Amino acid sequence: MIERAWVRLVAMFALFTLELFLILALFLGSIIMFLFLASKIRGGGEVKFDKLAFDFMDSLSSPAVTDFMIFMSFLGDAPFITGSAILLIVYFLFIKKHRWYSVKVPVIAVGSISLNLITKFFFHRERPIIPHLVEASGLSFPSGHSMVSASFYGLLIYLSWHNIENRRLYYFLTGLLILTIILIGCSRVYLHVHYATDVIAGFSAGFLWVILGLYGLRKLERYSKRNLNPIVEEAAVKVE
Repeated sequence: MIERAWVRLVAMFALFTLELFLILALFLGSIIMFLFLASKIRGGGEVKFDKLAFDFMDSLSSPAVTDFMIFMSFLGDAPFITGSAILLIVYFLFIKKHRWYSVKVPVIAVGSISLNLITKFFFHRERPIIPHLVEASGLSFPSGHSMVSASFYGLLIYLSWHNIENRRLYYFLTGLLILTIILIGCSRVYLHVHYATDVIAGFSAGFLWVILGLYGLRKLERYSKRNLNPIVEEAAVKVE
């Protein structure tokens, strides 16, 4: 009896790949981090980490770095993410012809933007009072750029996982996308438009959304196929 239970346990763990373990760790870590930061922000007062982050970013200040950070911030802008999402939808609808991918893209992209607005309204944290290096409006927590970029570029990692057979190319693109997400978050602190805690909370919320969103859509996809296949088979039998 014990041996059978042990064999089942080993078989269950064998089904998990390194990627799935990383996703689970990211999911749990994101929940813990967001709740921790949310409690700090709701409690009021300053967070020392925010000042340290500003000081570090200011130590890197130069015209070239500023231009680079402005560009990275642009890659997390809602208009840029929206335009990129539209191109992906067109690609999956008319070229790749994968209907469910064309559904996942807007759900993740638009959903992250909407959720960010809701959470900003709930926490109602004002932006840093130090001079901003670019124009910024609205509330601060969590960072919209960080949340949306974590969701959208996280979605690109998922799409790469399922569509790129060359594992070396996949890992290279994954590393590049992760670096892009991190630099977008850093750019918001460097430009003085967000606290570091805003950025980390944005990353946490964004990763949570892309994982939950893709999980829910995958379940819906499988459910629709289970209900569609019997109908198709029945129709085929009637035709015969």
